[in-house]
Amino acid sequence: MVTARKFFISGDVQGVGYRFFAQRSSAAHQVRGYVRNLKDGRVEVWAEGNAQSVDSFRLDLAAGPRHSRVGTIEELVVEPAGLYSNFRIER
Repeated sequence: MVTARKFFISGDVQGVGYRFFAQRSSAAHQVRGYVRNLKDGRVEVWAEGNAQSVDSFRLDLAAGPRHSRVGTIEELVVEPAGLYSNFRIER
């Protein structure tokens, strides 16, 4: 069964390779969706996959890449859109 979540990550998460980190992590967990920077300094992530994969992906998002500092993660349970065949970086 496919589950979907939307994450809003705050902290030092822009300009530190966070989006590329999320893209690599999504491949490891077989998660589809997107990641993008927001104008307010947060990063937004849409993730779809099986529940265990999305949960494991969230743990990676909380850790972040080496030069980041994740402050908080807001997590919303959303309906799967079924629009994504892979995970991409959006601008």
